Amino acid sequence: MPDNHGHRRRNILLRIWDAFWSPTGLFSAGFLLIAGFLAGILFWGGFHWSLELTNTEEFCISCHSMETNLGEYRETIHYNNHSGVRAICSDCHVPHEWQYKMKAKVMAVKDVYHELRGTINTSEKYEERRLEMAAAVWKKMKATDSRECRNCHAFEYMDFTIQETRAAQNHQRAVDENMTCIDCHQGIAHDLAPGYLEEYQHVVETLAQGRIPGTASRVDLASIKSYLGFAAD
Repeated sequence: MPDNHGHRRRNILLRIWDAFWSPTGLFSAGFLLIAGFLAGILFWGGFHWSLELTNTEEFCISCHSMETNLGEYRETIHYNNHSGVRAICSDCHVPHEWQYKMKAKVMAVKDVYHELRGTINTSEKYEERRLEMAAAVWKKMKATDSRECRNCHAFEYMDFTIQETRAAQNHQRAVDENMTCIDCHQGIAHDLAPGYLEEYQHVVETLAQGRIPGTASRVDLASIKSYLGFAAD
């Protein structure tokens, strides 16, 4: 006897196949699906390429107003060191995690605006706003537990026995007291403006008032000054 069940099944598959490739308007559903898939790949590739392009050091320093930043950065250990491992602009200022990276890219539109406006296009203007710009970065890093620092540095992987005595002691204290990198390293890549420690204290207190989890209400300014080599007030 003929296999009617198998015949009906083949007919159903053929009808589905014909419907898939039958024109709907000008193009078949199959063509539209495949074209959409390929277009999606091209879009995603282009989008990812543009993200990576804007994360390069060359892109970051292409604006005239970044010349001051660049000069300061080139004098730091993040640019030139015994291991030859460098941290570029995006390593410190752009998160690695997707959701935070997208937020940072959207927020970076304001930088384009200020570049076009010439907000810091002279050394005088730059110095006037240095403390304000630094405080904005400190606020972000304090609130995120120095997330970008921890992309490369982590207390759990530090060998305190081979660190200099002062560094080992301060890092151990940071672990014990739940401190974060930016509490002591505010000027790790750029020069600091007068009054920066008091401004940093203001940042910490502002975050504490906003009830951000894990943010202490005060930092020990005397200890930080001692760590940085300053005489405590």
